[in-house]
Amino acid sequence: MTKPRVVIVGAGFAGYHAARKLSRLARGRAEIVLLNPTDYFLYLPLLPEVAAGVLEPRRISVPLSTLDGVRVVIGEADGMDLRNRWVSYRQAEGESGRLAYDRLVLAVGSVNKLLPIPGITRYAHGFRGIPEALFLHDHIVRQVERAAAATDPAEQQARATFVVVGAGYTGTEVAAHGQLFTDDLAAKHPGLTVRPRWVLLDVAERVLPELDKRMSQTAHRVLTGRGVDVRMGISVAEATGNGVRLTNGDFLPTCSLVWCVGVRPDPFVEDLGLRTEKGRLVVDEYLNVPGFPDVFACGDAAAVPDLTKPGAVTPMTAQHAQRQGKLAARNVAASFGQGQRRRYEHRDLGFVVDLGGRDAAANPLKVPMAGLLAKIVTRGYHLLIIPANRARVSADWALDAALSRQSVRLGLVPAADVPLENTAPELPARR
Repeated sequence: MTKPRVVIVGAGFAGYHAARKLSRLARGRAEIVLLNPTDYFLYLPLLPEVAAGVLEPRRISVPLSTLDGVRVVIGEADGMDLRNRWVSYRQAEGESGRLAYDRLVLAVGSVNKLLPIPGITRYAHGFRGIPEALFLHDHIVRQVERAAAATDPAEQQARATFVVVGAGYTGTEVAAHGQLFTDDLAAKHPGLTVRPRWVLLDVAERVLPELDKRMSQTAHRVLTGRGVDVRMGISVAEATGNGVRLTNGDFLPTCSLVWCVGVRPDPFVEDLGLRTEKGRLVVDEYLNVPGFPDVFACGDAAAVPDLTKPGAVTPMTAQHAQRQGKLAARNVAASFGQGQRRRYEHRDLGFVVDLGGRDAAANPLKVPMAGLLAKIVTRGYHLLIIPANRARVSADWALDAALSRQSVRLGLVPAADVPLENTAPELPARR
């Protein structure tokens, strides 16, 4: 008899762990196909350390080929027929194909969240993947080098100013690591007469607004103590070629604008014509799409009911995505008669935020921690969660602690290759 085919779309936290778990549960009883634009799973939480030159990019890139019993198809989903059970895709070389399925797991993830601000898509760069991290690394080195060579004090200050929009996980870690990185670069360029300056903006009242206030206070204290200019309740009103105008009327001359405002579900979900909630596909507590018992959805693309908070859906975090992916695998296996399906119910065990150097903020099991102890917990957590490359990540951390960081521009990713997705209309620029 022909084995039933399970197609998993997306290899982020949800899709990767769904494929990994299902490969162990199915044990040859089903054909598992994983469709993804890249041949690796990206461990996003450590991406700021790639931009700062602490980790090599391959350290946080887990090859999909290591998934036993999973056939990987490199391509991007561009169409779907839920009635006739197939997914179409296109590949980088222009080729296209179609995958029929018996069970489908949608884990397409999320993309940059944009706001209708003049100049953003032209002058800002996002921070969602390896290309953006490599580009930002080279861009920072380039700006410090050019600042050191500039004879005009105003140009020197502008090139040595880096603006990060969004004080959530990513923005906070980018600014924290960035200040240490540019301080290290400045020490190698005696011609630089100003200290590199990082500015962190957010309309929220505090950094890390989604986390416990004590973690927020720890992060704020570390950032300001390190010299980061933290401005809460303020954002960008307009981006231009020589700086950004803020919502309070101030103008910051800069050549660097990093967009870390947040994420939104992949627009692919809304194109399916199914019920959505704020762009996320509505599912039940078993991760099933209503009306389609053979279709499951999980991760950032799914509005999964939060059974610990009636009426709410789970937030878009890696922690939820990973656990939902594993549960989706269990429930897919159950649909074939292997085991019983389960509802998604998860209570947070705490969060960790790496602030660079010896600093971090963490609250494992709701116990607040800061400083070196939090750093140990944070790195231990990442080594526990990352599914591969633990020895290589540990080696890079050890080398960074013992040796001077090598900071060179490789020029692998030009700016044209990392545009901020134009998924939100821009307002006309002010005259």
